[in-house]
Amino acid sequence: MELYGYEIDENRLPAHVAIIMDGNGRWAKKRMRPRIFGHNAGMKTLHKTVKLASDMGIKILTVYAFSTENWKRSVEEVSGLMNLAVEYFIKELAELDANGVQFRVIGDMAGLPEDVRRASQNAIDKTRHNHGLILNVALNYGGRDDIVHAVRSLVDEGVPASEITEEAIGARLYTGDEPDPDLMIRTGGEERLSNFLLWQNAYAEFMFDDILWPDFDEEVFCRMIYAFQNRDRRYGSVK
Repeated sequence: MELYGYEIDENRLPAHVAIIMDGNGRWAKKRMRPRIFGHNAGMKTLHKTVKLASDMGIKILTVYAFSTENWKRSVEEVSGLMNLAVEYFIKELAELDANGVQFRVIGDMAGLPEDVRRASQNAIDKTRHNHGLILNVALNYGGRDDIVHAVRSLVDEGVPASEITEEAIGARLYTGDEPDPDLMIRTGGEERLSNFLLWQNAYAEFMFDDILWPDFDEEVFCRMIYAFQNRDRRYGSVK
């Protein structure tokens, strides 16, 4: 299929795409507006990205919305981000459900404000039986915390050390029933993982771009999918 000028092979789509949506604050600063203005613009970009991923036939999209480290930001910004999260869950739910999207949250939901937990749980419950795109929203998420959570689960279950394998740990991560990302995208010009899906991204293809998240559009996404399809993935083997 041809999308936005790129010939995309429907049979070689990444099954799982992960995105670090970076650059909202800088986007707003360039326009001499408060940081939350940029986060609001970023939410609109997320809407377009989810729709395109769903229409393309990508199976899983995981987006980094709020990390365990983001609590260090100003009270005003954190409060604004939590309000935007609630707004997203409420406003987007009907369309997500109509398009067969299954909504999930990965991260420590217990550490989120009650209104965020309530709105996200409602979206999870409403779309639980959908069979289209799985949308993972990482909220209060940290990659190291994810691994600690998995190991603690093994300990709580009384799994003996001899039976602790990569598969056993992987199955207890927040994304335990999903394949690992094939493609990890970060906007905003930074080239690091920032504690995002540390275990799961072991063999993902990384793509970094200077574009700020609110300016990320369908053409850029298709360009990255096209570039992914032209990479040779060897998983440590020699071909």
